[in-house]
Amino acid sequence: MAVAFVAFQKLTPPVRAEVNRLIRLNPSFDAFTADLPDDAAHQAERELHAFMLSATWPDLIKRDGAHVADGPNGGDRPPPGPEASQNVGYSDNRMHKYWHFKDVAFSPDSTPLQDPPDVNIEERLVLFSKFLSAPAPAGMSPADFDRLKSYDLVWLLHLAGDVHQPLHCTSRFTSTQTSGDAGGNFVKVSCLHCPGKLHAFWDDALGTSPDVDVAITTAQSLSPADPKAGSLLAPDAWVGESFALAKSKVYISPVKIGAGPFTLNSSYIKKADALAAQRVALAGLRLGNLLNQIVH
Repeated sequence: MAVAFVAFQKLTPPVRAEVNRLIRLNPSFDAFTADLPDDAAHQAERELHAFMLSATWPDLIKRDGAHVADGPNGGDRPPPGPEASQNVGYSDNRMHKYWHFKDVAFSPDSTPLQDPPDVNIEERLVLFSKFLSAPAPAGMSPADFDRLKSYDLVWLLHLAGDVHQPLHCTSRFTSTQTSGDAGGNFVKVSCLHCPGKLHAFWDDALGTSPDVDVAITTAQSLSPADPKAGSLLAPDAWVGESFALAKSKVYISPVKIGAGPFTLNSSYIKKADALAAQRVALAGLRLGNLLNQIVH
């Protein structure tokens, strides 16, 4: 939500109007705006809240009871069929959990590596950006294409945040974890209020509140990202950047080789919080710039 807030401030008026129109087509739109009166006085606030909350929709469907975890490993790996890479809109009842990351492999001890699946966060960011900037495919009605673009938009909002979290762009292969650690999901950590897994620790670095106002306060406290870095809009570059940070900033002492548990000290936590804040600010700036470029 903080990433989405930063991005929303960057949108030009025409782009803001178009994304607001598309987000109204999300099936959870009424729930996103239920706490605010539907009148002119609250229109801007309703639009902001809907934009921010829609960025959480690809996570919300993991718990809505209507979507299924497709694919092996609890749905974290893509199934072999064409359903893994389909882009059909809200009629799709698959969670597509494997769209949230790209397991770029590395090893600190020369353990053999495995390539990440072809369907991943980088490939999805490219695809969704393409559909949001393209004309309607032949034979598709404008209304159906709007619904598809709405679906692609909320996924894009979410994945732009995910891809800037370093552990969404790597998997560490070691002699004790020869199939990789799934972006730190198989590494246990401990500290005061730690969620227990290295991946979750980095996901939660800026907080876990579902409250929109808390997210706004968090976003407003961030130092602005560098405009030059914010102009880099290529998803492969975003993945490469996060991958490099995972190796240089995440898998460092006290996180050693293996599954842990490792006790995170105050120095590690402080540096992680600072990096997380930088990445959220940068993700928001890049997302806003990207939407201004592709949404018409």
